[in-house]
Order: sequence, then C-alpha cells, then structure tokens
Amino acid sequence: MRIDIVTIFPAIFDALDISLLGKARQNGIIDLRVTDLRTYTHDRHRTVDDTPYGGGAGMVMKPEPWGEALDAILGVQDVQSAVLDGDPVVIFPSPAGEVFTQRMARHLAEEEHLVFGCGRYEGIDQRVFDDAHSRARVRLVSLGDYVLNGGEVAALAMVEAIARLIPGVVGNPQSLVEESHEDGLLEYPSYTKPPVWRGREVPSVLLSGNHGAIAAWRREQQLERTRRVRPDLLSED
Repeated sequence: MRIDIVTIFPAIFDALDISLLGKARQNGIIDLRVTDLRTYTHDRHRTVDDTPYGGGAGMVMKPEPWGEALDAILGVQDVQSAVLDGDPVVIFPSPAGEVFTQRMARHLAEEEHLVFGCGRYEGIDQRVFDDAHSRARVRLVSLGDYVLNGGEVAALAMVEAIARLIPGVVGNPQSLVEESHEDGLLEYPSYTKPPVWRGREVPSVLLSGNHGAIAAWRREQQLERTRRVRPDLLSED
C-alpha cells in the first residue's frame, strides 16, 4: 500500500519509522511518503493560511498550496472525469467528518493508495475538498467528538490502525482477530506470569488447560466489559 501524508509539520510523522510500521516500511510492505505543504508555497514567508471570507476568528488554509500538493500526488485530471473505486482515497481528518471505526480501518486497509491531508487553524478552504473529489474518493474523518489543534495526531492514529491490518505488518495475524471491536465487542482482560502478583491471582480457568472453558470465560468477559464500558456497542436485541 502507498500512503501519502501532506502536512506543515512533517517531523511529527518520524514516529512511523519505529516499531512494526518502521519494519513494514523497510520491508517494502508500506510505501509511506510525507510531503511538506510549504514546499508548494511561492512567497518569502511560505504562507499557507489567510483570513476567512465572511469574517470570524482564526485563519483558513489557502487552496493554492493544497491544490499543487495534491496535483503532485494524484496527478492532474479533467475535472469532469468519473471517480472510480480504484482511485486513491483522500482522507482529511476533521471534527466535521464521519467517525473513524475499526470497520472503516479494515476497509481502508484493502485500498492501494491512501492520502491524508492534515489541516490546521480553522480548517482548509472547502474548494480543496471539492477539487480533490473530481479525481479521488474524498472522506472527512473524525477520531471522535472533540477538537485537536490539527490533523496530524488523528492521521498518525488512523495510519497505525489501518497499516497494522495490512498482511505482513503484524507478525501473528491471529492477534488481530481477538482484539477489541473486531467482533463488535471490547477485548477480554489479559494475564501473564507470575500466577500471583501482589496477592492478586490469575483467574483459575486460564490455568486449567481447558480451551473450551477458557474460550467461554473470555467471551463472557467481553460481554461484561462491553456492557459496563460501552453499552452502545451491544444490540438492542
């Protein structure tokens, strides 16, 4: 998979060079490219923002540098061309977008090319989204009902959630199956050695060797935790 990230703070994404994602980049599983938006400015101050039309607080990111950056990544096409399923997906992290979920991460992990556009200030000129939509599938995506200073932290989280689902990134694929949200429930609690720590014992069923009993216990723990912490995930049935 190819992943492009456009940002005015490229150093933030140095974190993607470590751990499993760093190894995936080294092994050619992920082709990750970070573009500094200011590369596509043409004034002495490398300006990427300006005051909003209609007034209001804050600044809005200008369309010109965004247009040139996306031209370089997506190529320039006739604005009337149809956007097909095989075209890149351009994701703009935004509190005004649809909420990011594990289901979305799994679907995006099947794409060939993702582009993340990290906005700042009061956001990006709407015409950038409209222009990108003429040659790619555009999605505004939110991590949740809160506001960050910019899209970089959200993009980092989404890239990790998506990339770890790509075959070959995580060493043991089975570990991806037994995680929170994969079956609509939260994950069961985990334990390791020693069997007793500070007077707290590992549940005896996990030491029994009875795999059927262990599976049943884990399922019940998933249901109990989900009822307590995220009842919204459970069906009304």
